[in-house]
Amino acid sequence: MAEQCDKDLAKVSDADAIVLDNVSKVFGDRHAVDGLSLALPQGAFLSIFGPNGAGKTTLLRMLATLSRPTEGTISVLGIDLKEHPDEVREHIGLISHNSMLYADLSAEQNLMLTARLYGIADPRERVDQMLDAVELSHRRLDVVRTFSRGMTQRLSIARAMLHDPEVVFLDEPYSGLDPHAVEIFDQLIDQVRQNRTFVMVSHDLSKGFAACTHALVMARGRKVAFEGKDNIDFEAFASLYRDTVGMGVA
Repeated sequence: MAEQCDKDLAKVSDADAIVLDNVSKVFGDRHAVDGLSLALPQGAFLSIFGPNGAGKTTLLRMLATLSRPTEGTISVLGIDLKEHPDEVREHIGLISHNSMLYADLSAEQNLMLTARLYGIADPRERVDQMLDAVELSHRRLDVVRTFSRGMTQRLSIARAMLHDPEVVFLDEPYSGLDPHAVEIFDQLIDQVRQNRTFVMVSHDLSKGFAACTHALVMARGRKVAFEGKDNIDFEAFASLYRDTVGMGVA
């Protein structure tokens, strides 16, 4: 499958949720992300694939405002990430294999803290809604350190979605989830997917491809391929992943 030509960034419209223009992240003499450019339309679901060290999580951390690009520019919903990171944070949510929860606070306390940080108008009602959505209402007063891995991840999903973000970043969200937690997660994503943009890092080619509208393959910090799903033959895509990325060839 041939790599799609980069979109002319000078002609990017308001319909694009995320735009990267020649973005690099350098650690010492290593380019974790190297000259990446792409534009993702609003409402899209981008799955990012690649081997360990490809730059997937580094890219996601930059998009989530947890790290700044060394070079290039990133905009989210038309907002320059480097110039206005706080404004970007109002519109994004992050679900990671690292829950980012306070282990010695209860489930309810974690969500109430997040609700107040985002200035949610009726925090109690919203917290109740999200605890119901992830089936943790019965554990609302229990501290997080007593939760199983699956329960912790479900609560982190509730935390990330609490302020109703327009763009959601998912870093290996299925890692460590039991089948019931996977089912809850998939149902929740299906419920909120309309008019929302998702970017997911995944090692699971089949599951990531099934969920996406667009796919990005990375190796050694670079873009190997970026296509809309409608333009991708899965067998050819899987072959590209195996032969190019799986072998560590950029």
